[in-house]
Amino acid sequence: MRQKNMKMAICAVTAILTFSSMDIKSNAATDLSSVLPSAGVDYTLQANATSLKNIKEEADTEKASSKQETAGQATGNEETEAKADSVSDNASLTGNDISGQLQSAEMVSEQQIQEEEKVIEETKEVDTSNLSEKILKDVAKKLDRKDEEESFKNLVIAKVNDYVNVRSIPSEEGEIVGKLYDKSVGSFISEVDGWYEIKSGSVTGYVKGEYCVTGDDAVELAKQVGTRIATVTTTTLKVREQPGLDTTVLGMVPIEDQLVVTEELDDWVRVNIEEGDGYVSTDYVTLSTEFVQAESKAEEEARLAKEEADRKAAQAAARRAAEKSNSSGGGSDQVMYASGNGSEMGRAVANYALQFVGNPYVYGGTSLTNGADCSGFVMSVYANFGVSLPHSSAADRSVGAAVNGLANAQPGDLVCYSGHVALYIGNGQIVHASTSKTGIIVSSASYRTPLSVRRIF
Repeated sequence: MRQKNMKMAICAVTAILTFSSMDIKSNAATDLSSVLPSAGVDYTLQANATSLKNIKEEADTEKASSKQETAGQATGNEETEAKADSVSDNASLTGNDISGQLQSAEMVSEQQIQEEEKVIEETKEVDTSNLSEKILKDVAKKLDRKDEEESFKNLVIAKVNDYVNVRSIPSEEGEIVGKLYDKSVGSFISEVDGWYEIKSGSVTGYVKGEYCVTGDDAVELAKQVGTRIATVTTTTLKVREQPGLDTTVLGMVPIEDQLVVTEELDDWVRVNIEEGDGYVSTDYVTLSTEFVQAESKAEEEARLAKEEADRKAAQAAARRAAEKSNSSGGGSDQVMYASGNGSEMGRAVANYALQFVGNPYVYGGTSLTNGADCSGFVMSVYANFGVSLPHSSAADRSVGAAVNGLANAQPGDLVCYSGHVALYIGNGQIVHASTSKTGIIVSSASYRTPLSVRRIF
């Protein structure tokens, strides 16, 4: 009878060991039935435990130990207690009283023991070499997403027809220091009498709470107004036509490129690249959310002044073009040149780039004649003017000065898209190294939605 009780105790402890063997952040939960279908049990991942990849080794050790003790142990409470102490040391059951576990084990029915032994045997048959890594990655992704959504509670999002003023003090008497436009976002600092103190871009001040949402209400709205971005973390990432490693490759993007996400699946996200919409594995990207931020008073004044100057310059350019056309009898020039206003250097850059239209696209290339990719093309064009740019469309989003949208773009400006970059040449057009099928071409600048426009000259 004592041997039977000992067998029952050892089986119970072994089962506890088996299902306490994952090292993962506390409070993260997963359903083991999804990865151990033969076991079919629910399990909450616990902190301060050993790695799942040791399941087989621990189960084998415990089973061998059980057989050895059953065959050779002397009867007596002292040896039974010594065995319990040994199992307790191996199990490292934080916060549990092993003696209580053993007492409970003596009450387990024979059927329960058989079920536990079956679970252990089935667990041993699982290939754990890849299983633990997959579980850790899946849970880590869920935790990252949960942490990000939790951070959305600290956002203040404008929900108005146009904009809400950002003031220097929590009062309508305060000086206007900026504007938070509809769907624009700031970080919550404090609340004073119905006013939210925020920081957004270069602006720090107060907005009236009734025109904004924050806390729990901001979580869902943030998902709607934010732009989901996938940043590539591997040297060369293949974008596939469908989710799956055996599907056709649509295109390739380099490390640190940033792609706009249009759909999120369990292990894949749909992204937008030059060749179209495709899918990338979430194992090779990090996901984040970008938001539009406030515009300071100084930034608004500079923008308005620039827009007015651009409007006048465009009108003057149109008059000159009409006069030239009339004086030449309306003849057409077969050579394409940059058009519109802007700096002389910017137009020179655009005109230089246009010389290479028709040349090939080569992934990773930087040759304007033998082949370049999008950022290699832009980099090599600007190198001719003594400007060093990164060989990365994502990094190009941070060079030069920000331009407020395509409406204010000038020849020579960089137009940055999801995983792509081009040169603005005026009249709503760009020149760019597009794809391996098209090479270097001229396109409408609005053929895709730009992420940003940057000015070098």
